[in-house]
Amino acid sequence: MKRAILAITIAAVVGTGIYGLAASLGVSSDTLGAGSAVVAACQSATINVAYDSSYTTSGYQTTTVHLQHVDETAAKCGGKTYKVRLADSSNNALGAEGSGSVTASLNTNATEDVTFTGVSAASVAKVNVVFVG
Repeated sequence: MKRAILAITIAAVVGTGIYGLAASLGVSSDTLGAGSAVVAACQSATINVAYDSSYTTSGYQTTTVHLQHVDETAAKCGGKTYKVRLADSSNNALGAEGSGSVTASLNTNATEDVTFTGVSAASVAKVNVVFVG
């Protein structure tokens, strides 16, 4: 009985210490660390994705991805950089990641274009987009 009480006491002390360490990490959207933080989107409107493909000797290739309806105003996505990754149905990357920057302007309905090479159009099932800044 004494061993059980001692084990419970030790577990409680160790658990409290670990919780205290985790609580002191302090993560925000501007830092990198062990933890998570909710980061607001740069705009509330949906950004649509469209693709251009061209035929080559190895079949149709995705050549351009269009991010449509991007709000370029400084209060929204203007001045931010973005990364675009094409993926198959298992979320495996297809080709190199594309990137660019949103030029800050008064345009609230812009299209950002990202060029890709060597990506089979038949393999593209998903697109991952992230805005940074």
